[in-house]
Amino acid sequence: MANHSDILIVGAGILGLSHAYAAARRGLKVKVFERSETPLGASVRNFGQALVTGQPPGPMLDLARASRDIWGQWAQLAGLQLKRNGSYLFARNEAEEHLLEAFCAGRAVEHGYRVELLRGAALRDVYAGQFTHHRAALHGLDDQQLYSREAIPQLIDYLRGELGVEFHFSTLVRDIEPGQLHSTAGIFSGKQIVVCSGHDYQTLLAEQIAELNPQICRLQMLRARPQLNLNVQHALLTGLSCVHYGAFADLPEAAAVQAQILRQTPHLHEHGIHLLISPTPYGELIIGDSHDYARDPSPFNGEQVDSWLIELAEQTLGCKVQVVERWQGVYGSRGPGPFSFLRPAPGVSVALMHTGVGMSVGPAMAERNVATLLGETG
Repeated sequence: MANHSDILIVGAGILGLSHAYAAARRGLKVKVFERSETPLGASVRNFGQALVTGQPPGPMLDLARASRDIWGQWAQLAGLQLKRNGSYLFARNEAEEHLLEAFCAGRAVEHGYRVELLRGAALRDVYAGQFTHHRAALHGLDDQQLYSREAIPQLIDYLRGELGVEFHFSTLVRDIEPGQLHSTAGIFSGKQIVVCSGHDYQTLLAEQIAELNPQICRLQMLRARPQLNLNVQHALLTGLSCVHYGAFADLPEAAAVQAQILRQTPHLHEHGIHLLISPTPYGELIIGDSHDYARDPSPFNGEQVDSWLIELAEQTLGCKVQVVERWQGVYGSRGPGPFSFLRPAPGVSVALMHTGVGMSVGPAMAERNVATLLGETG
């Protein structure tokens, strides 16, 4: 059959593209199906931060490190503008500083996190002293950053042009069964079908996915121009993120950070707000975010939440910002673990992320999944 392939992939987000790369680089014939004209979901609405430092020890840290290497390959092969100079996580107060100290003295040494804790003269050297109103900065040396809106289309162009991956955009996949995929572009056959449907839990394999009891996370995000020409070239975070990221959140010192948030700024906890800032190639900054979990998240943004995000950003940057764009981020969340890989039928599998770190761990997760499907060992 002309429409026969080795692997059919549903979804052209980062997980779908990562599976396509893992299969195509092995010489397999791959087709990818995406319902929209271009990817519009989590993979282009995010910060473009591929963080190693924030991942907890164990499988997630291993996947993030392996994904870092894959991103480096893609940067060379597809011409992605990948910043590999790390991230800065700023300690705003004593509790956050103590947490970073404990992390560096203990977990970072034990598990080989490549980090530096900057204070005093070292902190003054960061962006000519623009951030010296903080107590310290954790420089995560392995963290990377890119502009997702451009990187994802570039990766698609590379997969299509250099690896022969066939893409079917504006194509809804209506149904799948072992060996066959039914879509608005016709019927296709393949030895393996991999569903990377993001936060769409209803269109395909709804009964199997429902057993995971997943939810959807909605985030408020902004793009803004800083009043000063800061020329930011790193991902920026604050100690607020330490109670959200697994590398820090279970350390004893994190309890004091969480208690201070609840005591002084309970609204940040209530709305799941922690500050992330990513530069775009055009001198702007992507700023966020909040976290609202539901089966069907509300389409309505709260202006107060945006105001809190802007306030946090201006405090961190030390200057005012002008908002030029607002949107909702979205991702699948709160499953039985950080990710799921289901095999509900012979030749049919589902790959789902249940956290917002698909850019950080997705490439290596897909590599592992494809190796499993092909029966590779070692």
